[in-house]
Amino acid sequence: MKLILMVALTAVAVADKLPETVPVVAILRSQQANPDELGAHSSDFEADNGIKVQLSGSEGAAGGSNMAGSWSYPQEDGSIASVKFVADENGFQPESDLLPVAPEFPHPIPQFVLDQIAFAEEERKRKAQEEA
Repeated sequence: MKLILMVALTAVAVADKLPETVPVVAILRSQQANPDELGAHSSDFEADNGIKVQLSGSEGAAGGSNMAGSWSYPQEDGSIASVKFVADENGFQPESDLLPVAPEFPHPIPQFVLDQIAFAEEERKRKAQEEA
């Protein structure tokens, strides 16, 4: 009897520390199409938690796979994160406000770089005069 009571108390203590169950996510839409033998395909997916994925692709000129599509999902702050992309012979090319942006070019060149360039030019001129 004591053993059963100990096992029951242990089970309650362990259950109290388990994470809450993850809510079930319903699939609202899931469609796939492969209409021809040339590699064309598309896929659409939407879940009731706000996740959406759309992809379409075909065989590229060089025999690889070209794809275009997008995905989006809700963030914790309530905003929607979205990414659009093309993947082809030129590589993966995403577009999104989530991605970091490189500084505009031309950016200011630091003085130490300008000094090094001037030094290298002086050395080149000196060496040309020595060889002449």
